[in-house]
Amino acid sequence: MKNPLHYQLSEYDCGPTSMLNALSFLFEREEIPPEVIRNIMLYTLDCYSNEGHPGKSGTSPMAMMFLSNWLNRFRQIRQLDVKSEYITGEQVFIGNSSRINDALKRNGVVVVRLFYDVAHYALLTGVDEKKIYMFDPYYEEEFGDDIYTHFLPEGDVKLVLNQPLKYNRIVPFGYFNREQDLLYALGKFENREAVILYNKRTEKTPEKTIEYFI
Repeated sequence: MKNPLHYQLSEYDCGPTSMLNALSFLFEREEIPPEVIRNIMLYTLDCYSNEGHPGKSGTSPMAMMFLSNWLNRFRQIRQLDVKSEYITGEQVFIGNSSRINDALKRNGVVVVRLFYDVAHYALLTGVDEKKIYMFDPYYEEEFGDDIYTHFLPEGDVKLVLNQPLKYNRIVPFGYFNREQDLLYALGKFENREAVILYNKRTEKTPEKTIEYFI
């Protein structure tokens, strides 16, 4: 059974929430071991605020890289069929030659760091020719629970509330590739990061998709 993707509980936990949502999207609820949930929360929220408060600056790139590596080790002891890859810099962009687009086409998901008033993590779950399907864990109260689709003020980012297992935003490619601090921009290349995740059983690979004729 799949659970609906969920929203962050505070102003700070977009990182762990997006990682947990990635596993919720890829796996059945019954498949996810409690150790994974515990360690995602343990390894994230590691950044201190300027006032010295732990967790109040969210999750660092180093923590996301460590968590990605830990998930791969966890797979090797056959606890969960998850494959994870941490990418940075010029590897992180949206387009036909992007590793992110490729992963989404092959049934993977991507936790990506982007801009939403501040640095923010969200989950990419799908792609078509021009748009990315995304679950943003930051709940927007002003839209209300009774509105199924609504366009955000920018006009071409679509808020969707009737696909709780899959996504709540549909965002054109162009938003992501901007280097300025603008809505859903990936920002400067030196600050870009993403975690690509697959369920090994459902990942599309050449071996699974290419047909050979004799």
